[in-house]
Amino acid sequence: MEENEEKPDLVVWDKEKGYYQKGLSYGSNVSAPAINLENVGGWKQSNAELANKNFKTKFDELKEEYEKLVNEVQLNELVYSAKYNFTPVMGQVYHLYSKSDDTLFLSLISPDSWNQKYLGSFKLDASHKWSKTEILK
Repeated sequence: MEENEEKPDLVVWDKEKGYYQKGLSYGSNVSAPAINLENVGGWKQSNAELANKNFKTKFDELKEEYEKLVNEVQLNELVYSAKYNFTPVMGQVYHLYSKSDDTLFLSLISPDSWNQKYLGSFKLDASHKWSKTEILK
């Protein structure tokens, strides 16, 4: 066949090799078996659902961790905004109270020793964060 002559679609032709059906991994003539594409819709659907479940689980974990962090920040802001005239010792339990004018103060005095509005007990850790703690009686 000449170079400028048009070839039918079923003829495999290359300028360098000419007609070369042997090198193909598929049939190139009319009587060759049909190329059928697999239906992967079901596979896509089930795997997309699994991926979405994984994403939702990770999202829920991150959301829960974020809420814990926000709570921790709020507690720290509350305690650090309180008045106290001492340097807190790490590991020592301190008690947070509210005065009648709603000012906050931190004290070593336990809530059962006096009659003040008790808000909670806190402990300072090595990373300078306050954590709420239960008082032992």
